[in-house]
Amino acid sequence: MILSDFGQKLCGPSGINQLMDDLGKPFPEGLRIVQMGGGNPARIPEVEKMYRSRMEEILKNGDEFENLIGRYDAPQGKTSFLSDVAEYMSKTYGWNITSENVAVANGSQSAFFYLFNMFAGTVTRSDGTKTKKKIVFPLVPEYVGYADQCVEKDIFVGIPASFEFFDDNTFKYHIDFSALEKYLSKNAEETAGLCVTRPTNPTGNVLTDDEIFHLSELSKKYNIPLFIDNAYGLPWPDIIFTDDAEPYWDENVILSMSLSKIGLPSLRTGIIIAKKEIISSISKINAIAALATGSVGQSIAGELIKTGKLIDTAKNSVRPYYEKKSKNIQAYIHEYFTGTNYKIHKSQGSIFVWLYLPDLKISTIEFYNKLKEKGCFVMPGEYFFFGNSPDSEPVENHPHFNKCLRLNYAGNEDDVEYGVKLISEEYRKYI
Repeated sequence: MILSDFGQKLCGPSGINQLMDDLGKPFPEGLRIVQMGGGNPARIPEVEKMYRSRMEEILKNGDEFENLIGRYDAPQGKTSFLSDVAEYMSKTYGWNITSENVAVANGSQSAFFYLFNMFAGTVTRSDGTKTKKKIVFPLVPEYVGYADQCVEKDIFVGIPASFEFFDDNTFKYHIDFSALEKYLSKNAEETAGLCVTRPTNPTGNVLTDDEIFHLSELSKKYNIPLFIDNAYGLPWPDIIFTDDAEPYWDENVILSMSLSKIGLPSLRTGIIIAKKEIISSISKINAIAALATGSVGQSIAGELIKTGKLIDTAKNSVRPYYEKKSKNIQAYIHEYFTGTNYKIHKSQGSIFVWLYLPDLKISTIEFYNKLKEKGCFVMPGEYFFFGNSPDSEPVENHPHFNKCLRLNYAGNEDDVEYGVKLISEEYRKYI
């Protein structure tokens, strides 16, 4: 089988393929399986009850269910859903948006595939000259799912994070604004945009309002978009444990949201808020790539957003649930790793903790395979360091490059504790 360059790039090995493959594979009988690698959210009873009730309303309401499953929506998304999102965000946060500023994609993963390839790659100017535009990630390590999304090669630039340690075996990453601004000043013409996750996947770091404002000012200075991936953020699913992070949007921002982490991952509903011109472009790509977007997630969530019930449930059920589980896994790590050299990134949000193992004598990819043989699935840290450029520090030079694991703590509590215990036992074998 002879594949195009596009085919070879997307069909080759990747970190995100490894992650999703691990979620769905059958496993040997008799082996206790602990899934701490993927991004599956927890099953929260209050959330599931809310969705079941909403689906029952749809089933009882005339032919609403039949229209839901039997009609295409517009490529931009379901009209009522776009209005519900725009009205809630404009009313609550004072954003100057309407339904023309909102689009839906079949998952935010698909949305970023569209967006990155819209803005980055080879650009042909009116005079025939060409420039290769790149997306800059100001805080690496960053989400593994981005690493292979551009059709062209060498499109991403990662700025390695600075960090500080604390006395309680924790640490925190910060954007190295000096390095970022140095890169932008030298490469302004080749920069297509900036991209951050908030909360950060994989680390659980939450960029402060000041950091977001700083990034927004840089995006305005260089006339480039700032992509903010808000899959774990406010106002839903509200998996943020700090009080200094307000939702942010301006006309330079392309804000991505999702219904996945508030309990609807299989319905693949990604939401983009941006300037009208960008929304129009996403709609056109949707028509070509998918005809239309999936309707079920929009139909279930639209009314819940409109009434405020989705946001109330996020605040009162989802956030407390994950905050408790975050504290639990940190307690397990502190208990079982006692006597070893380890650090946990400050857990400020998302459904992951980021564990730094300074004395690990093998790479975390090798360590991942050792743990996999025991039935414990994690994500090795190397996959989250990507985006080398001649004008920035190589990402593999970061001291954490092959010393960290991303652990999903959303699963069964007994499994999470067992997994941490197993990881600690294996760590002691390789120090």
